Amino acid sequence: MLRLGHIQYSNCFPVHAELVDGAPPEGLRLQTGVPSVLNEALARGEIDVAPCSSIEFARHAQYRIVPGPAIASRGPVRSILLETTVPEEALDGAVVALPTASATSVVLLRALLEHRSGAHPTYVWFDQAKEADPIDGGAAAALRIGDVALARTPPPGRRQVDLGDAWTRWTGLPFVYAVWQTCLGPNRDQELVRLHETLRQSRSYFQRQARRLAREHAPRFGLPPGLLLEYWSSLRYELGAAEREGLLRFYALAEELGEANAVTHLRFTPPG
Repeated sequence: MLRLGHIQYSNCFPVHAELVDGAPPEGLRLQTGVPSVLNEALARGEIDVAPCSSIEFARHAQYRIVPGPAIASRGPVRSILLETTVPEEALDGAVVALPTASATSVVLLRALLEHRSGAHPTYVWFDQAKEADPIDGGAAAALRIGDVALARTPPPGRRQVDLGDAWTRWTGLPFVYAVWQTCLGPNRDQELVRLHETLRQSRSYFQRQARRLAREHAPRFGLPPGLLLEYWSSLRYELGAAEREGLLRFYALAEELGEANAVTHLRFTPPG
């Protein structure tokens, strides 16, 4: 049995569409959670493969990437938004609230603020699913991710910074939020080859059925079908050459921030 993590946000759905809309094939079991929970489950060996936060690859020397699928954007991502009361450069020394559900987007925000804008805030954590608005509690800015961010309209006097857009404007590269990672060794490669094909077929299923899937699954995510379809269309789901370059650039910045180990190349499962 291969245990596959599934991000409960709508951004993961296009890759796992056939598995969620129908049922996983024999020998495959889905385990759903927010990114931080799946990250921890993979690290503990409680699941075998997951679309983990991309930063996790740079924190675990034993991880390999299942080639092909990714969650990425070249420009606006729409679901990773810094809501702020002041310009980014004015956040130096201010309080910025970070969601506990996230990993990669937190490091991305640090890179944008500290490397690009020269701001070094005081970071605090909050649970975006349960806690009150951190800005009402005195924070100057708060990062929100996933469908919470996608559906949110900020109150007057605040603006939203799309981290995907900010990254591409800064680097000229796509940003990769998640890649399918595994802690399994080469002795399980045949299962991973089958998984690679299963995910390819699931992605093709999504492309053929996208409009119907948006209508039927919109309530799951609390979003209007039109907005959901538009959001899916704006994301990139392939780990191509430009995405790999963006990923390595991100890892270099994360290492400078002390958030990750050095990464000189990406390690893949077959087929690579």
